[in-house]
Amino acid sequence: MLTISVIIPTYHRPKELERCLEALKKQNRQADEVLVTVRDSDTETWTFLASFDPQPLPLHIIKVSVSVPGVVAAMNMGMDAASGDIIAFTDDDATPHTDWLERMEAHFLSDSNIGGVGGRDWVYHGTQLEKGEREVVGQVQWFGRVIGEHHLGVGEAREVDVLKGVNMSFRRSAIAQMHFDTRMRGTGAQVHFELAFSLALKRAGWKLIYDPKVAVNHYPAQRFDEDQRNRFNDIALLNAVHNETLVLLENLPSTRRTAFVIWATFVGTRDAPGLLQWLRFLPKEGTLAGQKLVASLRGRWQAWETWQQSK
Repeated sequence: MLTISVIIPTYHRPKELERCLEALKKQNRQADEVLVTVRDSDTETWTFLASFDPQPLPLHIIKVSVSVPGVVAAMNMGMDAASGDIIAFTDDDATPHTDWLERMEAHFLSDSNIGGVGGRDWVYHGTQLEKGEREVVGQVQWFGRVIGEHHLGVGEAREVDVLKGVNMSFRRSAIAQMHFDTRMRGTGAQVHFELAFSLALKRAGWKLIYDPKVAVNHYPAQRFDEDQRNRFNDIALLNAVHNETLVLLENLPSTRRTAFVIWATFVGTRDAPGLLQWLRFLPKEGTLAGQKLVASLRGRWQAWETWQQSK
């Protein structure tokens, strides 16, 4: 049997954190260690934890300085403190299914070449479940387009390129000496941090497994930064595009990297448009389409600068 550490970064969401911890109490296979990272300025969460009964959870609280913003710093501190053979991550606004750790562990025991395991996050907006099914999830296409869709995955367990932060775990021996990339921009969510981590593991030769049955319920809660999920913010988009672009520039071989730069500039996606996507959505979105294009291209260029400086 392997030992399992579960890490939960939290920030100003005590009700959601309580729901998450209560779900962990009900696991068929109990965690050997649960670490919650809390900002020193987060008085709401500290007040909640002071009165919370953790039993039977082996709960440990890690204080994170507010002077170092972003989820990456919190997750790195949790990872440094964790002692398990498997290090699992979920969000404070998620509730793992009762067999979450049990199914996760089974994959790691089945193959010593598996470096990471993740699964589906069933997304609820209030009480409304987001519906849909996708066979292709967690893939990076040859020209660099990233397909997520982890929240809609169906089918059997399979190898993927990318796991999702709300539901991912790693073999400790696979991630020895590794940390989440501190160059990821953003004061809170730091979108695409898991892309950087996943591709680094793949490059090192480890398998990443996505199994829809390794599941959590996900109730996307308020974020306390510039990234407000479904509301456009040019800084949030610029940061997300910068992070994604930087990771792909570093991890794609030269021919695929060239294809990615061309595709990202001239095509792009709805959320991070290039010139063709801007033209496509211009009649419907008007000036908003232009704002997205400018933020997207700036993010691409700034990522190129970051990449060159890092080299």
